[in-house]
Amino acid sequence: MADELKQSDVRLDTQPPIPILERLTRGATIYALQTVGVLVLWYREWASPPKIPPNIVKYYQCRPSLAIRIFFPKSYDSNAAKTLLPTVFTIHGGGFCLGQPQDDDVWNARFANMHNVLVIALNYRKAPSYPFPTALYDLEALMLAVFDDKSLPIDKNHIAVGGFSAGGSLTLTVCQLPSIREKVKPLAALPIYAVVDKSIPPEVKVKTRYYKLGLGPGLRSQPTDFLAKLSPIFMWSYIDPGRNLKDPLLSPYFAPRDALPPHIFFVGTELDQLAHETWCMANKLAGRPEPLLSEKVGQEKPSDRKGELILDDERFAFEHIEEGGKRSVRWLLVPDQIHGFDHLPRRYHNSEEALEDARLKEVAYQKILGEWLRSVAWK
Repeated sequence: MADELKQSDVRLDTQPPIPILERLTRGATIYALQTVGVLVLWYREWASPPKIPPNIVKYYQCRPSLAIRIFFPKSYDSNAAKTLLPTVFTIHGGGFCLGQPQDDDVWNARFANMHNVLVIALNYRKAPSYPFPTALYDLEALMLAVFDDKSLPIDKNHIAVGGFSAGGSLTLTVCQLPSIREKVKPLAALPIYAVVDKSIPPEVKVKTRYYKLGLGPGLRSQPTDFLAKLSPIFMWSYIDPGRNLKDPLLSPYFAPRDALPPHIFFVGTELDQLAHETWCMANKLAGRPEPLLSEKVGQEKPSDRKGELILDDERFAFEHIEEGGKRSVRWLLVPDQIHGFDHLPRRYHNSEEALEDARLKEVAYQKILGEWLRSVAWK
């Protein structure tokens, strides 16, 4: 990669077409993965019911096929006088093609209990059967239905929206829609290892991170990115050929600042091809110099702080506050961890040391997220 390579040198304007045989191969791959996913989900729910189930599973008439999952904090007493709770909507990941809200059950339940908030896991239909912008408008409809649901103790003055990976992208796009901006009025967005710039080709993204082969067994030390093979398939499934890749509802990197929530907390993972674009967006919104593609995200060597976040290095953490606290941007890069580290099955970590590192960092960033909501976004 050239020393001064800029994003503008490689960006695509529209989604390119691909040859028919490659389309067939990608289609067969994604439908096979979806079929396997359905079978695994069915078996998992039959053989091992969730250890931390939601308090409520609801359906709304606007999207009767899409279940949402609602988590109350343990401290909440539904029999007492109705107390309103700050509310966080979450959006699951899966490359816009895979995944279900229950993928986030453990994360959502812990966050609800840790910060005494109501967490509502939204749902959406998946590509390639339902390409862009179906998911976006599914989320809009469900969010509005939940917001109007008088049976839920939603504090309508303290709302945030967060999501993982593809869900992080959808977080930043659904918040741009006029209905959400004008009625729901989320004060904060929490995109977690999100894809925010779809105009940069995947083959370029994989060169913007370090590969740390000395991290021991497991996915963290692999010489290829966790998303390298699947990312092109996901993008082909979600985005029709000819689509404008710089549409802010597709690539939120291009959204004007005023179209986004006033407070945004970006969480990235260092060993992830998506980390650099998120780092760029955080810097851009904070009015800081935007890193070149040749400036790799994070650091070359493994951190010597096992199980800890790095909060004293601006490559890993910074905060920008403006307008007397009315708007802010925060960046947090989780060191030595891969995309989806806080959702991966135990076997993917491949060692107790790697698993412990992931668990400690997951809890640490959740703690910081909630404290930031209380002290900055919802202040």
